[in-house]
Amino acid sequence: MVTSFTPRLLHDAAAPPSEPQAIVEAFLAALTVPDVGTAVDLLDERVAYTNVGLPTIHGRRGVTRVLAGLERPGVGFEVYLHAIAAEGQVVLTERTDVLRLGPVRLQFWVTGRFDVPAGKITLWRDSFDYLDVLRSLSRGIVGAAIPALRPKAPSSADVAPGRH
Repeated sequence: MVTSFTPRLLHDAAAPPSEPQAIVEAFLAALTVPDVGTAVDLLDERVAYTNVGLPTIHGRRGVTRVLAGLERPGVGFEVYLHAIAAEGQVVLTERTDVLRLGPVRLQFWVTGRFDVPAGKITLWRDSFDYLDVLRSLSRGIVGAAIPALRPKAPSSADVAPGRH
């Protein structure tokens, strides 16, 4: 049986992360629980959150409203890191993101940039292919009707992001 991999934390969970890469990993991991409060604590008050091609959300309050949806019954989020790199305060990720809406599983490739000066995320910018998201929606709907066709979580970091 193939198992999936999960984001790793590079710090002691009892201590707040301080390095930019550890902060980003802790942020993403908190969203998967979901622990929106912990995730939001890692954001700067003036954070800018952008899904490229959509309007930017400015400020911690606005991002909190978006993330609060993860705490609704039947909604979930998973993230699978394929690659992560940090240089100074900038962290880049290549990952598979999963949005679960009841029995529908949307699973698609995402690249992200996080700017983390002074221990807080000030920029969270994700890019994805809209055709890939549309394809994941189609597959998710079919998978909801026929569970055997539901997309599976990636089994390792070597699996191509988004396509499983």
